[in-house]
Amino acid sequence: MMGDKPRNTVLIVGCGYIGRRVAVLLQAENFRVTGCVRSAQSAAQLDSLGIHSLVVDLDQPAAKPGWAGGFDEVFYFAPPPAQGEQDPRMQAFLQALDNREPPRRIVYISTSAVYGDCQGAWISESQPVNPATSRGQRRLHAEQQLVDWCAQQQSQWIILRVPGIYGPEKLPLARLREGTPVLREQDSPYTNRIHADDLARVCIAAMNSPHARTLYNVSDGHPSNMTDYFFRVADAAGLPRPPTVSRAGAQQVLSAGMLSFLQDSRRMSNAKMLDELQVELQYPDLAAGLSCCFTD
Repeated sequence: MMGDKPRNTVLIVGCGYIGRRVAVLLQAENFRVTGCVRSAQSAAQLDSLGIHSLVVDLDQPAAKPGWAGGFDEVFYFAPPPAQGEQDPRMQAFLQALDNREPPRRIVYISTSAVYGDCQGAWISESQPVNPATSRGQRRLHAEQQLVDWCAQQQSQWIILRVPGIYGPEKLPLARLREGTPVLREQDSPYTNRIHADDLARVCIAAMNSPHARTLYNVSDGHPSNMTDYFFRVADAAGLPRPPTVSRAGAQQVLSAGMLSFLQDSRRMSNAKMLDELQVELQYPDLAAGLSCCFTD
């Protein structure tokens, strides 16, 4: 085990859909876990699971100075703001850490959008970053802040570049019920995904890994196009498949947020993740993952 500190106190910043899964797994191993959330409602969810909660608004960090200090390990899952090209929330978090006793390691969930459009090519972690959207630029800014802070404090970091996350209660069912169109398949970009339960296990493996100061592409290794994903979710849910439109038609009917996801096309290799983190995926493809989302 790397580092001199005992690994027993863990902070999960942005303890939501993935964070709760990570917290439950850690508690089963007798770690002392604190989940940082933004609202009292989210805190109540954690409390119901027996997870100690801490309410902090990263947009108003001065209200709780030093709130992030005193933890041995940190998982940072909080998203950046919805606008802009920078992530001031990461800056607020780093400023709240105790420089005299920094955490041993910080694991950060970033996004594969930092790579930009790779025109459908298979990519590894050596792919140069080139974010084409402000969403990707915000995440890259957060990555850079984290790496710089850890270098100054001699803390370890691991960045997980994550594509689409799916799982129970995290499927586009409302969109499918509304009949919102999707791109026709010949125009649809490649997309990658990971099941929420597998991502939680990857996060813990990253914290425990002998490797540090590195990054991993996290995916199930079976990319498909986005339209195929919506079709397969619809079929599994017993819903009609959505209508399709051309790229020109999509500009008229899809939201700006959805259009941003259509700008990038890439297929992510997960070879480094499987080799170094030694994770055996429970849901190695979409068929396996969807089957568990509709069980009673």
